[in-house]
Amino acid sequence: MPYTITVMYYTIFGIVCFTLFLWTVGSYVVVRSIEQPSYTVLEKRSGYEIRQYESYIIAETEVTGTYAQATNQGFSIIADYIFGNNTSNSKIAMTSPVLENNSEKIAMTTPVLNTLEGDQTRTISFILPSKYTLQTLPIPNNEQVTLREIPAQTMAAHRFTWYATANRVETQKEFLENQLMKEEIKVTGSTKVARYNPPLSMPLMLRNEILIPIE
Repeated sequence: MPYTITVMYYTIFGIVCFTLFLWTVGSYVVVRSIEQPSYTVLEKRSGYEIRQYESYIIAETEVTGTYAQATNQGFSIIADYIFGNNTSNSKIAMTSPVLENNSEKIAMTTPVLNTLEGDQTRTISFILPSKYTLQTLPIPNNEQVTLREIPAQTMAAHRFTWYATANRVETQKEFLENQLMKEEIKVTGSTKVARYNPPLSMPLMLRNEILIPIE
């Protein structure tokens, strides 16, 4: 192989490796710099943690559609609020995670894909910065967005990576729900999907969690 071609291959390889390195580091740094709700890990169990969360405030909206459609639409509606569509025209810092859960109970169907991809009413929520209270937050101009405080609670949390597609989310939900059932832990609320990373993050660096309130 001619010397110039060898140098070209090594140069391309070096550029690709350096790009992947920057992508990995950038994905990690961005998440580390975003505020997350405070919690204490009470116990580590097989495949999940039991956490005690402090209270926090969310901005939420209800949308109807498939998992992907509802998530994207809900994200846009609430992002519009924190980017300044509120009574004081002020921007609110982005936090993580973004939360999703079904707002209505749907009868189980087979195959599971039918339930996941069908239109459902879903709640999409942003956790707002801890410096705010309900009294100091600007009021949304869009009536689709509501603000409310979530009280301190105990949660079971199961973490997984890569893209949170509808099928992968359902698989991870079933895992945690089955674990809690086996260990006879009482569930006290609806199952939520938490997504921590901004768009364009490296897939292997993605942090997703299934969160279930427990007694």
